[in-house]
Amino acid sequence: TKIPFTLSQNQALLTFEDEEVAQRLIKMGKHTVNLDNKVADVTVKPFTLEMGIRFELHVTISGKKINISEIPELLIPEDWMRDKLELNFYKSEQGGGGEVENVNYDKRSRTAVITFLRPGAANSFVRCTKYPFFVNGRCYLLSVSPNTDVHLEKFQLYRGISKKTILLQGIKETEEDEESIQDMIEIHFQKPSNSGGEIEKIKYVSKGIACVCFEE
Repeated sequence: TKIPFTLSQNQALLTFEDEEVAQRLIKMGKHTVNLDNKVADVTVKPFTLEMGIRFELHVTISGKKINISEIPELLIPEDWMRDKLELNFYKSEQGGGGEVENVNYDKRSRTAVITFLRPGAANSFVRCTKYPFFVNGRCYLLSVSPNTDVHLEKFQLYRGISKKTILLQGIKETEEDEESIQDMIEIHFQKPSNSGGEIEKIKYVSKGIACVCFEE
């Protein structure tokens, strides 16, 4: 799960290896940082991430059904087309298939769902993407795909808090480029003498905004 956070202009995010370092800096609140020989009083704040989503996706592949698409448009009645599809997959030349229980054919979308009588009969078509269809002395290629049942479970919305990350606000603009300012901030907060510690990640934005993603 990736949880987004919008980082605004003149702000920075610092993620420390040790959670205690981040919490200590947050309790201190104010910090004085040297940026390009200029002193900047910055504020350290905790922050709440934007909405996160957690869910389980379950996909079941049917052993009796396959999906058919790209069925050719032919000037024959729908009942005839169902019969020809049934016969075509009953007489499978590529192996698999077998007695057909039902053919659900939709002429408008040129699709069909073939249901076999024997469980597992559809398994031989899992790796088959194109299948020959013989009708009126011609051979057409049908698109074949597995018939799947997809459903979500344990769907949850939540807001997360990164206890190892701090938000810096009030960073003054200087003539230095963004990368140089980021390096100065990182050096300051890595020093134990400044109540800092080892930094895993840092992101500073001097202009505009940035979308930063946190992984659960």
